[in-house]
This record gives sequence, C-alpha cells and structure tokens, in this order.
Amino acid sequence: MTLKVTVGEESGWAVLCVSGEMDLLTSPVLRQRVHDAVADGRRSIVLDLSEVLFCDSSGVGVLIATRRLIRSCQGRLRLILPARGAEDGSHVNRVLSALGVRRLFEVYPDVGAALDEGATPLSA
Repeated sequence: MTLKVTVGEESGWAVLCVSGEMDLLTSPVLRQRVHDAVADGRRSIVLDLSEVLFCDSSGVGVLIATRRLIRSCQGRLRLILPARGAEDGSHVNRVLSALGVRRLFEVYPDVGAALDEGATPLSA
C-alpha cells in the first residue's frame, strides 16, 4: 500500500492529511512534505493521521523527527488521532502509546479541535 499526503491550509495552520501505511518505504514521503512545509515558512503544522492504517517504527521516527524540527524553529505541532480512526481504531495512537511516546505530542480528536486555540489536547 502507499502513503498519500495532501497539504492544505486552515486558520494559519498547514494541515497535512495522511492516509495509507507509514512504513520504511513510505515514511520518507511524509518527512519530505513536512520539510517542504517548513521550508515554505510554515511553523504551525497539523498532521491528520486519522486515515493511517498502519505505522511501524520508521513512521514513529518520522513523527519524532517532525516534533524535533518544529520545536527547533519554535513552531507548533498537533496530531489528529481519533479514538476510532481508519478502519478499526487509530493504529498510530496504539503504536505511540505502546512505545511510550504518545505523551510527547499534542493530540486532538479532529482538525476542528486542533485548530481551536481554546481546545485542550486529549490526555495521553
């Protein structure tokens, strides 16, 4: 399966909607899209991962590298990880939790909540 990343803009945030599988072969696509957004001057990024069906360690590595990059330029990163996303629940949410890195990210249930400055992130 492939990874599809569509890039949009909403309320001053770059919104990257990711669907498919994040693995060793496809994760570089997301990494490049994030780097492109930052190179274009975007410092506030939402990664909508609700349609990601699979994520392995290389996908998690891209998410952690993205966090590091955004923090280095004093930006903001928010993830969309609905409790039930993709087909049978948010695979990415389970993987991040199992690896103990979910707490590193500001997580929201949907794009609307992520863009709402008054919304509280979901607890880890």
